[in-house]
Amino acid sequence: MIRILLVEDDETIVRTLSAFLEGEGFLCVHAPDEGEAKNKLCSAPFDLALLDISLRRGNGFSVCGTARERNTPVIFLTASGDENSVVAGLDMGADDYITKPFRPRELLSRIKSVLRRRGAEQGIRLPNGILVDPERGTAERAGSEIRLSALEFRLLMAFVNNRGRLLTREKLLEDIWDIAGDFVNDNTLTVYIKRLRVKLGDDPQDPQIIKTVRGLGYRMD
Repeated sequence: MIRILLVEDDETIVRTLSAFLEGEGFLCVHAPDEGEAKNKLCSAPFDLALLDISLRRGNGFSVCGTARERNTPVIFLTASGDENSVVAGLDMGADDYITKPFRPRELLSRIKSVLRRRGAEQGIRLPNGILVDPERGTAERAGSEIRLSALEFRLLMAFVNNRGRLLTREKLLEDIWDIAGDFVNDNTLTVYIKRLRVKLGDDPQDPQIIKTVRGLGYRMD
């Protein structure tokens, strides 16, 4: 689930915007001031920060600096149409800004656009904080590389490239057939899926990343 940090001290905006974002499937965490926002950014990963520039305690520019250190994309929420504020925010590394009052659907569009751009730049994000970089052929969790064999990475990419689709065992066997000529049979596939789940931190007894569809195959949502 996409985690969004909302840094805003207007309670009406917080209630309305939190309900809207959670209704769209995001997890929305609120921080009312600079200090709490920085603490939250440093204690847990976020996929995006929505920052009000003017806060009763502190300001959004300072929070933006912390967000950038944590490699968290930022959209500024500002009631000011002042060009200098907008330029200052963008110069600090903000990904976008939107001026209050704004339509929730417009903000949703901006959020999705920023997340798409960031995903294209950094790779593909999976649950458990896993980042897959197809260009480099690597996968990592919390900044540490997950050591995968060539066949394990090929199997992972088969799931990544078909997220949301059912993959039969026959289709997976086709996708991971070893080009060196090593035979990959049905039993070997079972072993590789179990090993991949363990390396991804996916509980083999209750998998949440690579899910088993009984009698049909597997699916990565």
